Amino acid sequence: MRRALLLALLLAGCNRAVVVPAPPRVDSPADLPAESSTLVVPLAAPLGELEAALDREIPRRLWAINQHIDRCVPAQRINLGIARVKVLPTLGCQVVGQVTRGRLRLSGRGDRLLITIPVTATIKADKVGGLASKTATGAAIVHANARLSITGNWQPTARVTIDYDWRQEPGIDFLGQRIKFTDKADQRLQPIVAQLERTLPSKLATLRLRDRLAAVWRQGFTVLSLNRDNPPAWMRVTPRRLGFGGYRVQGRTLQLTLAAEALTETFVGPRPADPPATALPPPSPIPPERGLRFFVPVLADFHQLEPVVRRALLKRATRGINLSGVGLVDAQIGAVTIYATQNGRLAVGVEAKVTSRDHSSLNTTGRVWLTALPFNRPNSQLIEARDVQLAADTDNGIANLLIQYFGDGSVRDSIAQGLRHDFAPDYTRVLGKAKDAIASRQEGAFLLSARVTQVETGTLAVTGQGLFLPVRASGAATIAYRPH
Repeated sequence: MRRALLLALLLAGCNRAVVVPAPPRVDSPADLPAESSTLVVPLAAPLGELEAALDREIPRRLWAINQHIDRCVPAQRINLGIARVKVLPTLGCQVVGQVTRGRLRLSGRGDRLLITIPVTATIKADKVGGLASKTATGAAIVHANARLSITGNWQPTARVTIDYDWRQEPGIDFLGQRIKFTDKADQRLQPIVAQLERTLPSKLATLRLRDRLAAVWRQGFTVLSLNRDNPPAWMRVTPRRLGFGGYRVQGRTLQLTLAAEALTETFVGPRPADPPATALPPPSPIPPERGLRFFVPVLADFHQLEPVVRRALLKRATRGINLSGVGLVDAQIGAVTIYATQNGRLAVGVEAKVTSRDHSSLNTTGRVWLTALPFNRPNSQLIEARDVQLAADTDNGIANLLIQYFGDGSVRDSIAQGLRHDFAPDYTRVLGKAKDAIASRQEGAFLLSARVTQVETGTLAVTGQGLFLPVRASGAATIAYRPH
């Protein structure tokens, strides 16, 4: 009796067309947070250039000697047993000569620049006691240690300390006495120290440090392509400050190390405008060593998901479904539409016709809307869906076979299965393109290069463009001076 009543109700509502309001569409783009990155900026110059410039600047003759010494040789006495008898008085002399240098050499290690200067002294003691003359030579190695720095206007400075080692101390053996002429070497070398402290920065200035840095700074304001399509993605780099890391000597190269802190932003879609360049700022403390950090956007377009969901529903429909009070029904699955809706959910619209097997005239045609919540597990590229539910309870009466059909748990499970998406192939492809894009890029005389060392998968976001998986990439980046 009850089944007959139900059948009568169903027949009364046969050939119904169902109209269910579509969930609101959300068209928001992918929103990626900006990252703060650190780019190393090494500028190198051959030591040979600086060495030659210094060698030309420092005079060959370091100082001259021309002075009278009253006591070149002390008085000579003999002991006669009862008294000591002076046999030769104290002898004075005129000391003349000069100290010259050989070829200047530069070397060093780490933050020390070593200047090596071979020094030769030629000294003559003239008319010792008015009787004779003697000539002597001496040789020393002078070592100047320079610590280089820069001022607030990117101008180089130097602090020089000096020491020396006489390999052959200049002196004269005369009448059994040794006359030495090295007492005032320290005093005489001080002008050389002062000259080096003046000359080194001026010669470093010929390397045009500030001009090169200003060029690097300007060219740092750029946009790099991470992926040309599916989806088009860009990284915009905006330098913020430039920190001075000091000079270092590596082999025959003098290298200035700097670190630029930059804002790195990722955009999905059309190429963003280049950021406006600012003037080179004064040197700042070295920023934290974050390295290069940016996002690689991996996107699944909704059109990719629609045929997958439809296939899953077709597969489920082949087995039929037994609806309460109706019996077995068949479903004809039409077009599937997917887009972003509110609260981070997907709207899934399915056109279908559900027909009773026992009474073919008993059917419902239309489009039903469901929503689902996609998600991914930490550091996973596999997207899953849960909480698949009907978007509205419109006409949920027994006569609406379409609503009953899609309210069945196994049908909703089929939709969840169809929404599963493995981002791994897209992830590998997009990440590979991004690595290639930033690996090496020549901008004028400067080479931008980077390498990705770590990758983390972010949390899935539902955007107007599709399912968006943000992948954070980090690594090391340099901007090096490489003139053609």
